[in-house]
Amino acid sequence: MKINEIFFSLQGEGLLVGTPCIFIRTSGCNLRCTYCDTRYAYEKGTEMTIQEIIETIKRFPSSDVCVTGGEPLMQKDTPRLIDCLLKKEYRVCLETNGSYSIQSLGGKKSLILSLDIKCPSSCSDKQMNLHNIHFLSKKDQLKFIIRNKKDYQYAKDILNKYAPICPVFFQPVWGTNPKKIALWILQDGLHVRLSMQLHKLIWGTKKGV
Repeated sequence: MKINEIFFSLQGEGLLVGTPCIFIRTSGCNLRCTYCDTRYAYEKGTEMTIQEIIETIKRFPSSDVCVTGGEPLMQKDTPRLIDCLLKKEYRVCLETNGSYSIQSLGGKKSLILSLDIKCPSSCSDKQMNLHNIHFLSKKDQLKFIIRNKKDYQYAKDILNKYAPICPVFFQPVWGTNPKKIALWILQDGLHVRLSMQLHKLIWGTKKGV
């Protein structure tokens, strides 16, 4: 597998926010979102076997692993990596960008699927596989990254149409005032959570955190 970086930090988003976590960032992404904060993972990386990855993460004092990218599902060995991590009794969160099917990954006991649905300001919204929402269970999570009212309305429409059963997060594009999104959520009484990217609030936008 081509791996961009492996590091130990706090989970900055979603259900496990604030939890010490091992991050395995794969290289390569099929999307080019306007606000992407991991462009350095588009190409750069080091070829590693699954065993080498397992040996590398052993030194970190955590049983939580986040497999992220780039887009992890671009690599054919990602499902096998996840299975190996689960067999080693890690709790795994897979962060995926919403364009690849997650159907075959559902039902794994200690796997959290974190599905990102791109809104119009990303310029990647046309590449979403919205049927993925049906494959999310109550233990998974759905995330929308929102820049403006158009994005917010787009996310609202998807929630109304697909009625996801898992927790839903609205996350402002970094640098966007979260207050306006908070007010829209309150005005509409949406049953969603506002996510603030804890890692950036603590360390800023540098990589490896």
